[in-house]
Amino acid sequence: MVRPKKHLGQHFLTDPSIAGRIVDALHVPPGDTVLEIGPGTGVLTGPLLEKDIQLLPVEIDPESVVHLKQRWPELEDRIIERDFLKMDLSDHVTGPFHIIGNFPYNISSQIFFRTLEYRQQVTTVVCMIQKEVAMRIASPPGSREYGILSVLLQAYYNIEYLFSVKPGSFFPPPKVTSGVIRLSRNHTVSLPCDEKLFVKVVKSTFNQRRKMIRNSIKSILLNLDSDHELLSKRPEQLGVPEFIELTNWVESQQSAEQ
Repeated sequence: MVRPKKHLGQHFLTDPSIAGRIVDALHVPPGDTVLEIGPGTGVLTGPLLEKDIQLLPVEIDPESVVHLKQRWPELEDRIIERDFLKMDLSDHVTGPFHIIGNFPYNISSQIFFRTLEYRQQVTTVVCMIQKEVAMRIASPPGSREYGILSVLLQAYYNIEYLFSVKPGSFFPPPKVTSGVIRLSRNHTVSLPCDEKLFVKVVKSTFNQRRKMIRNSIKSILLNLDSDHELLSKRPEQLGVPEFIELTNWVESQQSAEQ
């Protein structure tokens, strides 16, 4: 029996029917590589091994690793005993791959930022996270939940909120409801703007989300020599195309300042 560890944010899913629904939501071609982040007791691992895929579980907890190897000896050489947030994925996988997992609530945002670093390889993500975060990521412009991760992920992925999971489906039960979402890579290879500046603009505006962009953008642009219609809006009113437009405008202003 693997003991759930608070410092790792472990809440083990115990409902096999929910596990089946999560695994079934991962639609991947036969033979594709799938990284399972934080398999824990293996509630997703078992159903995943029944699929025609190249499964690579990534697990940081030594006790879980021992359990997984004992239960599924075929995983002996496939389990990556590393921290997903710190490992170099190119050491383990080349080409496109998919991600699945019940992400620890306390690092789910960091996992998504890491996924964005490998966006040219990560084709699909199916994951269970805190419902509030899941709703935020899937939210369209104009909603209260819409934020930094919403924009950055929606720039490269189509996002679907699939279903909710109550605390009673876990051991120990978390204090919040969980949500399962699916991210599917869109056709955007690169944005028609400076992508690093795009991230900076999105973060700067949402860090002061109650202010008009005219005021929040001052952390990037000291002098606003010209006007733009987007400056009178708040960040939650802008979709990805508008943020691209704003980024290009900011870049032109920065060039004028030099």
